Amino acid sequence: MTTQTKKKQMDARVRTVRLAWTLESVPEIRRVLVEDLSDGSVPDEIVHEAETVVCELVSNAVRHAKPLPDGSVRVHWKVRAPRVELEVTDGGGEGIPAPKPPATWAPAGRGLRIVRSMAHEWGVSEERQGRTVWAALGGPSRRRA
Repeated sequence: MTTQTKKKQMDARVRTVRLAWTLESVPEIRRVLVEDLSDGSVPDEIVHEAETVVCELVSNAVRHAKPLPDGSVRVHWKVRAPRVELEVTDGGGEGIPAPKPPATWAPAGRGLRIVRSMAHEWGVSEERQGRTVWAALGGPSRRRA
């Protein structure tokens, strides 16, 4: 392994994307995230988990919260292979996001249970202009809620 390769593995790769406040943004962020993570540094299993988690978090933000002041939702991720940390920031909403109890016939409400089952850890941060729901995949996060 060359010094350049070692340095690249130690460095974090960071990306932030602002999306329109619409459910049509879900497939867009899925494509962008998977493209970014598919360079071989992140195991395929973590890429698939990140894809599922980001889709759940963005769709929850659009369905249950308000947009940021500029009318968007912000998705931010940091890669320190094999770990991926995802954040979805919206304008906040009523109540704090939490997994709903299991319900066999419920038409919705499974999103945060899916996130919880895939993430090494996850949490919610209330901020001055909104709320961030974050998840760490592939290992523990360097941030704590």
